Amino acid sequence: TSTQLRWLADKGYEVIAFTANLGQGGGMNDEDFSGIEAKALASGAVKSYVVDLQEDFVKNYVFPIIRANAIYESRYMLGTSLARPCITKTQVAIAKMEGCKYISHGSTGKGNDQVRFELSTYALAPGLECVVPWRIPEFYNKFKGRNDLLAYAKERNIPIEMEKGNRPPYSMDDNMFHISFESGILEDPAATPPDSTHRYTRPLTECKETADDIQILFEKGDPVKVINMATKESASTPATILKMLNKLGGEHSIGRIDIVENRFVGIKSRGVYETPGGTILRAAHLDLEAITLDREVLRARDMMALRYSEKVYEGFWFSPEMEYLQNAMDFSQRHVTGEVRLRLFRSNAMALGRSSPHSLYNMDMVSMDVEGGFDVSHSTGFIATQARRLVAYRNMAYPQGHELPMVEKKP
Repeated sequence: TSTQLRWLADKGYEVIAFTANLGQGGGMNDEDFSGIEAKALASGAVKSYVVDLQEDFVKNYVFPIIRANAIYESRYMLGTSLARPCITKTQVAIAKMEGCKYISHGSTGKGNDQVRFELSTYALAPGLECVVPWRIPEFYNKFKGRNDLLAYAKERNIPIEMEKGNRPPYSMDDNMFHISFESGILEDPAATPPDSTHRYTRPLTECKETADDIQILFEKGDPVKVINMATKESASTPATILKMLNKLGGEHSIGRIDIVENRFVGIKSRGVYETPGGTILRAAHLDLEAITLDREVLRARDMMALRYSEKVYEGFWFSPEMEYLQNAMDFSQRHVTGEVRLRLFRSNAMALGRSSPHSLYNMDMVSMDVEGGFDVSHSTGFIATQARRLVAYRNMAYPQGHELPMVEKKP
């Protein structure tokens, strides 16, 4: 990104740099932003903004994902996807404040992020234009790859960590919710990720050998407090809750996946993701919903969650359909209040118990020892009614009956 900044400045653009502090490092090894402004100015920027968005990011982007149980293609918790609208919203605010005509970003022309950044920009400020070096022929014809960019950085005295041998042979993107690894040696889907890709989680062979029991309190689908039941350590703001869960989950290697996903631009991509705190929150939230949501509401929400996840992944955070989906999701969460206790151990977040003032669970009704107001004689009619269509289908499709296994008859 620094080389693109310098290239834009060389082309006559007056560049104002912007860096979003989204809690990179996840609370384990937080990034130092102290030198960012000086680096941006040295790379050709006329101004540089570094804005702390940690609480905003977790409260207004991470927590809605948890409330919706959003997950892309059954596995990806959207850690990169949901960061882009958060970044763009502040970037647009700075651009409007500074009277900018253009917005730029460092995303490549093959990835999803270019779509996410630009759709969010046009939704928030239609008058702004996006200038993207990786899609400008003069830029991509000159810079064929990483080595060309490094040579340019050296030529223009741009400080690049990779030049010092401190960067691994793959790309990384992180925020407080997750870290992703892709490209480079990971482009081969058969290649085993090196141990250096363990940043937010420990390798299984190095996991903590004793379990951690925690309690998470929710109000209307949002986590409001987490407590370590052994040490009594607690956290009660969005960012501190997520950081605490990241540390605990990382110790137990919770939330690490290695997947091939379908990019919005039509390319399959391999990514390694670590989302320890988010994985724990998702497990706890699902467990609390099990006792607070009506069955049909839960099913309807799950159907919408699939579409919701796709919209987030594709970059339509500020779209009318997302407004509709988010409002529907939030309506479903009115009674998702209570607490869940979990045991964290060896890649698992196992529920120990849950309770809620809005619980739909009736102990007497479900008990095998108490009648509890459930008239078992009604089950006969219920089963007969449910079976009616099965019998009709069997008579139509299998008039001779289903083929059954042969069993030797005993004398």
